[in-house]
Amino acid sequence: VQLQASGGGLVQAGGSLRLSCTTSGRPFASAAWGWFRQAPEKEREFVAAIQWRNGVTYYSDSVKGRFTISRDNAKNTMYLQMNSLQPDDTAVYFCAAMGSRYPSSYYLNSEYEYWGQGTQVTVSS
Repeated sequence: VQLQASGGGLVQAGGSLRLSCTTSGRPFASAAWGWFRQAPEKEREFVAAIQWRNGVTYYSDSVKGRFTISRDNAKNTMYLQMNSLQPDDTAVYFCAAMGSRYPSSYYLNSEYEYWGQGTQVTVSS
């Protein structure tokens, strides 16, 4: 399974970006897909996740109300709409997918089996 993230770029504070994540291979059974981010010299942190079957979503407190995660089952694609971006949102954003087993937590990167290559998001002040 290969995931491909795209849509990153440079934006001014207060601006918006939409990230996409898709799989280049055959569709596969997955409990949930998610977004994580990693800023320089910081650990990778959870951003948002979505259950693939029913669309239930989960967000970190730092992005709740500003970011929206969604998915298109027919296209095997996940999106992250990011509004009101701030310099603290600057990071490499990774998409990830779980296997078919439902996890104990949607927030832990260890629960995700497949990872994309990351896309850079830079927010200038």
